[in-house]
Amino acid sequence: MYLRDGCSLLLKPRKARIPFVLNTHPIPKPHSPGSLDESHVINTLKHDPDTTSALHHFIYLANSTPFKHTHSTYHIMIHKLANASQTDAINYLLQQMKLDGLPCSEDSFICVINAYKNAGLPDQALKLFYRVREFGCRPTVKIYNHLLDVLLCGNRFHMIGPVYNNMKGEGLEPNVFTYNVLIKALCKNGKLDAACKLLVEMSNKGCSPDAVSYTTIVSCLCKVGELERAKDLALQFGPLVSVYNALIHGVCKEGRIAEAFGLMNEMVGKGVDPNVVSYSTVISCLSDMEEVGLSLAVFGQMIRRGCSPNVHTFSSLIKGFCLGGRLGDAVGMWSLMIREGVRPNVVVYNTLVYGLCSNGNMDEAVSICDQMVEGFCRPNVTTYSTIIHGFTKSGNLQGASEMWNRMINCGWRPNVVVYTSMVAVLCQNSMFNHAYRLIDNMIADGCSPTVVTFNTFIKGLCRSGRVERAMRVLDQMEKYGCLPDIRTYNELLDGLFGANRFREACELMRELEERKVEINSVTYNTIMNGFSCLGKQEQVLQILVKMLVNGVKPDAITINIIIYAYSKLGKVRIAIQLLDKITAGKELCPDIVAHTSLLWGICNWLGIEEAILYLNKMLNRGIFPNIATWNVLVRGFFNNLGHMGPIRVLDDILGNR
Repeated sequence: MYLRDGCSLLLKPRKARIPFVLNTHPIPKPHSPGSLDESHVINTLKHDPDTTSALHHFIYLANSTPFKHTHSTYHIMIHKLANASQTDAINYLLQQMKLDGLPCSEDSFICVINAYKNAGLPDQALKLFYRVREFGCRPTVKIYNHLLDVLLCGNRFHMIGPVYNNMKGEGLEPNVFTYNVLIKALCKNGKLDAACKLLVEMSNKGCSPDAVSYTTIVSCLCKVGELERAKDLALQFGPLVSVYNALIHGVCKEGRIAEAFGLMNEMVGKGVDPNVVSYSTVISCLSDMEEVGLSLAVFGQMIRRGCSPNVHTFSSLIKGFCLGGRLGDAVGMWSLMIREGVRPNVVVYNTLVYGLCSNGNMDEAVSICDQMVEGFCRPNVTTYSTIIHGFTKSGNLQGASEMWNRMINCGWRPNVVVYTSMVAVLCQNSMFNHAYRLIDNMIADGCSPTVVTFNTFIKGLCRSGRVERAMRVLDQMEKYGCLPDIRTYNELLDGLFGANRFREACELMRELEERKVEINSVTYNTIMNGFSCLGKQEQVLQILVKMLVNGVKPDAITINIIIYAYSKLGKVRIAIQLLDKITAGKELCPDIVAHTSLLWGICNWLGIEEAILYLNKMLNRGIFPNIATWNVLVRGFFNNLGHMGPIRVLDDILGNR
């Protein structure tokens, strides 16, 4: 596949067309004035599937017939408009009610407030509330409760206190619904102590906390890790499934699966049956831990107890199979879900798509995406992002590009994950100019590139030997308001050492120190490996000392580099002692690379007899040579014993094994 320089039609974001739609529902013709009554109008408005058509009919009756709208007809119309979140039309009707001399009922006003909630307009709901008396309606506890709920859902926490005080100032006593809204607000604000005090205040005022009160606080305590406090609070309320579910979710979140089983057993012992939420929470936790066998056992117990699984249960099981690489079982669970009549949602589809992509089954992943469209479950950005990333892992530019265009045509705007995946696949195909222009497109599309985006671009440049350009990208990152992180420097250091640009690498190391960037084991390994490749083994050991002084723990790659450095310098005895100590400590498991480097050093500095002894020690430890190890030994045998020696010695070794 080839893309010409210039604007890429393949990757050009296109906005979805806005269809021009004409209303195809005719305004129903009114009945003759004599046949119009309230029940007939209510029935007509209620059963009209088109809200706009119903409103036109409502207005027509008011303006062109002798029929006078009543509280009931206004309420039906306000209810329909509220469900459609048509707040402007609702305001019009409120004004008409006032002109008709009809006071707005409590239920109608609550309906209006909830319309603002559904439309995400808490401020307008509050403004309308302060005009409640204009419409002949007095504020009640029920109206206040719904207003407080709107403010809570809109995260207007600073308004909740004054509204609550206003309610008490009017002599209205809060009920359990009021207190539950206040408790939720306090919990959302992290004021757990105040929420617990409110429980006491409720009881003192004769308003007993209910399951919602306790479940809200228990859930919040579990969320912040205060599990013991949550358990103590749960004991104050009678055994209830929602409270137990909150506790189970809390312990599962911390991976304390044994406690989750204990809580479920405790539920059963107290006569409370675990429900689908209880089982699904435990199954999800086990799936995350890749304990899919246990999750299936819990699933079986769930079925035996007559608790029907829901879409979340199946989603968790499919996730567990995918994480364990058991794709066939995941597809089997998917089939079972369909047979059981459980309709998959976008989460389940995305879980299966992720599993297929992780295993490289891209054709099947695209097929599932097609099935989503056919099954009236619209793929979302996560769906497309997962598939694009799957194509990126295999360097399939055509597949990634086709999915990109499909996403754009469906009206989805790519997010930073999608953009970064496309940058990666373009770099894999050496299309660096296109990748750079795509980053520019991100800005134009209102999606700011992150450090991960630039790291991906820099990595691609360095892997292809374009280190100079990668260094220029480092300088340009600040232009996009993006500061480099340690991975940025690691990629650049690897590229500079790989290109034998030792001086620039040292300058970058100094920049790291000046900027006081926290260096990790990857950085030290990259630097040590760079020095090693340049034959500067003494500097490798100096870097190791610095690494240890700075408290950075060596890993298996560090050991490989150090053993090779000691072997190259002829300090083989030190290398043997180091490797033996690490192997005995069992904190790290040196791989065959380290042992092969050591055998090379032994062959070159200590002789073939020592190499054979160490080879036997390796075999006794269960460390088996690979082809590279045998090549090192064969060369050592030829260098030390002549042409016939190695064959005889190898026969002896293999015969003894």
